Amino acid sequence: MADNQDPVFQIQRVYLKDLSLEQPNSPAILLEQEAPTVDIQLGVDAQPVNEGIFEVTVSATVQTKIGDKTVFLVEAKQAGIFEIRNLPQDQMAPILGIACPQIVYPYLRGNVADVIQRGGFPPVHLAEINFQAMFEQQQAQAAGQPPAANAQ
Repeated sequence: MADNQDPVFQIQRVYLKDLSLEQPNSPAILLEQEAPTVDIQLGVDAQPVNEGIFEVTVSATVQTKIGDKTVFLVEAKQAGIFEIRNLPQDQMAPILGIACPQIVYPYLRGNVADVIQRGGFPPVHLAEINFQAMFEQQQAQAAGQPPAANAQ
C-alpha cells in the first residue's frame, strides 16, 4: 500500500482537438507576387478533467497576409490527457505549464505544417518554444511584475 503515494506522471493520450484552414481571398490572392507577412500566436491551457487527470492544450494561430488581405489563416489546438498524482502542489503549475506543453507541441507543429502544405502553400514551421521562459513570463505578468528578461 505504500506505493500509492509514489508520484505518477503518465501520458494517457495526445490528440488533435481542433484544426481549421481558411483561404478567404483565394484564388485571386494566390496570383500575387508579393511575399506575405506571417503572424503566429501561441497559447497554453490546462484544465482538470477528473481527479488526477488533466487536459493540456497548446493552440496556434497562423495568419499570413499580403497588405490587408488574408492569404490563409490556420487555427489549431493539440491536446494531451495526462495523469498526474501525488505531486506537491507547488510542482503542479510547472508540470502543467512546461512539461506537458513540451510533450504536446511537436504534434501541433507537425499538424500545422501539414495542413498548410495540403492547402497548397509552402509549409510554415513553428519555431521551437522555450515553455519554461513562457511560463515564467506568464507567472510574472499574473503577479503584476515586469518580465525578468534582464534578471541574472
